[in-house]
This record gives sequence, structure tokens and C-alpha cells, in this order.
Amino acid sequence: MVHDVNGAIRNPPYRLVVGISGASGAIYGARVLDALKDLGVESHLVVSKAALLTLSQETDLSPADLTAKATVVHKMADVGATIASGSFKTLGMIVAPCSVKTMSEIATGVTSSLLTRAADVTLKERRPLVLMVRETPFHLGHLRTMTALTEMGAIIAPPLPAFYARPASILEMVDQSVGRSLDLFGLDWSAVRRWEGLK
Repeated sequence: MVHDVNGAIRNPPYRLVVGISGASGAIYGARVLDALKDLGVESHLVVSKAALLTLSQETDLSPADLTAKATVVHKMADVGATIASGSFKTLGMIVAPCSVKTMSEIATGVTSSLLTRAADVTLKERRPLVLMVRETPFHLGHLRTMTALTEMGAIIAPPLPAFYARPASILEMVDQSVGRSLDLFGLDWSAVRRWEGLK
């Protein structure tokens, strides 16, 4: 429970910024949106052109299908959008998936799109920024960029399968990674299979 300067109760904002960049794995972003809808959390989506291309290659979802999953959709070039300002309160931001190009742009602070501007705002406001980086193998430059971002306050969370959950499908593997990433915002999605110890 949060109180303002006059003592009135202020509820925290139950909204999350969702960025989808052009790395392989557009399904991660789509499932983040599904999870937020399940949880009753307002989603603010910004998606790159490259992400829409990947979406068409990897899924049966159309751009309209994807954007229909979000509460609010922002255009990449709209630098005047709400999510471009730190005064617009959010729980933070997740980039799912996050390309190396997007990761590198966020690390430099030289942001050229609303997606990376929103990420920069998230960092400057000391809110959680979760980057589901999709690349392998990593070279030294990638690793140094991830170190720099971690030092800046970002969380690097590559979507890696949790085999202890015994996933029966690709979607279950995706949902486990998405749910564990949402854990970092204090959001508990029912699709996550929790470790219950050795039996």
C-alpha cells in the first residue's frame, strides 16, 4: 500500500511495457501479452518491423493478431508516447525476445526508436528491465554489453528451457521461460511449473 503526500492511498500501476524486437522467438512476446491479460495487467506494446517479419516466419499469427493481445499499442517512431516518459508509471519493461542490436542500443543510451527509448526510461527510473536476449553463441562484445547492462540495472534473462518441468511441447517451454521472466516483476503466472524438490 502506497500513500501520496496528502496521506491518500495510491495503488501501484499494474501496467507493463512489452517490447518485441527482431530476434528469433517472437512467440515469447506474444505469450507475455497473453500472460499479462490472464493476470489483469495492462500491457503497453511496442514492436519493431523486424519483429513482425520474424512473427510471420515463425508463427501463424498476423500483426493484427499480435497487437490485439495488447491493451495499448505504440508505434516505433512515436517518441511522444506515454512510455517515453519516466512520469508514466509502470512495473517496468520486458523485451521478449531481445535482439543483440536492441540490446546494444539500450547499452549505449543512444536510442533511435520508441522501443529503446522506453527501455532507457525504465533504467533511468530504476525500474526492472528484463531482456530476453536471443543469440548463440555469444562473442566477447556481446558478453561485455550484457555486463554493462547488468551494471546499469538491467536483468539479462535468455529464454532457456527448464527441463525439470518436463515440457511436453514447445509452447510449454516458452511459457515456462515467460513465466519465470514475469516472476522478476512480482507477477505469478499459473503456467509456470515450480520446483518442488526431489521426490
